Amino acid sequence: MKSRAVQFLEAHQSGEQSTFEADAQWRRENEAWLKRSRSVALAIIDYMQDNGLSRNDVAVRLAVSPQYVSKILSGKVNFSFKSVAEIEDKLGVDCFRAAATV
Repeated sequence: MKSRAVQFLEAHQSGEQSTFEADAQWRRENEAWLKRSRSVALAIIDYMQDNGLSRNDVAVRLAVSPQYVSKILSGKVNFSFKSVAEIEDKLGVDCFRAAATV
């Protein structure tokens, strides 16, 4: 007879195959730019906290949608140098100041 825990797990297992391995491989292959993307996200989060701003406030300052700000804050945007420069200019932040520690 199966334990209650095993019965629970079987009843709640997903019918879809896990993408964990593929996701991990993607993160390894894209590690360099993801590190820099996280640095941009952290610079914006610090800016938001220091100035008491919401995502909507940052969106207005960057002239982008709040949804795009959420995407930026996820740390998974493959930015162009131009995009990073625009963020730095509009917010007055240095996006790569902590890149070595991220």
